[in-house]
Amino acid sequence: MKIAVIGATGMVGSRVTDEAVRRGHTVTAVSRRLPAPDSLPEGVDPVAADVTDLDALRPVLAAADVAVLTIRPAPGSEATLAPATTGVLDVAAATGTPLLIVGGAGPLRSPDEPDLLIVDNPAYIPAEWRDIAVASTEQFRAAERHSGAKWTYLSPPAILEPGERTGAYRKGTDTLLVDADGLSRISAEDLAVGVVDELEAPSGLSRLTFAH
Repeated sequence: MKIAVIGATGMVGSRVTDEAVRRGHTVTAVSRRLPAPDSLPEGVDPVAADVTDLDALRPVLAAADVAVLTIRPAPGSEATLAPATTGVLDVAAATGTPLLIVGGAGPLRSPDEPDLLIVDNPAYIPAEWRDIAVASTEQFRAAERHSGAKWTYLSPPAILEPGERTGAYRKGTDTLLVDADGLSRISAEDLAVGVVDELEAPSGLSRLTFAH
């Protein structure tokens, strides 16, 4: 496939790019600044464009079979996440490109209290993570309000960090996945495995979550 990865130099985007290339897909890597040539896998097409530059994104998405949005605002800029996502959804709708949004855990339901969202559950979201959790919840709601694009919203578990690529993960929909010890985590490498699995064999679901 031809895959456009928006936010391709971030923790998740770089690993999605690596995983997609590993499987033989063609990747256009979109980031605010052109990365160093030796920082991308061979054959990746780098494009410098801000996520809010919709004119620059339009030809990229038009040429892609599917796009992945993996952006995370800097601290203090969390309120920009939902509007930026809406803009990308507008472009995806205009070009007819399916969009997989790698968002946050905030809008997931708590495993022990289904009516309590993770964003409001301090057992999983400490105070220092709350701003980005609120932003990801607003991001998901922005996608819900968007009727023109074909999208899937992927929420990672509570803890997402670089680690080992095992190729193993569990899949859920709208509820946080926890292990036998009550931990909710996955490596960014295995999240990328799940992302590319979904691109290759779409589930047709609007919401997904992965965890170890």
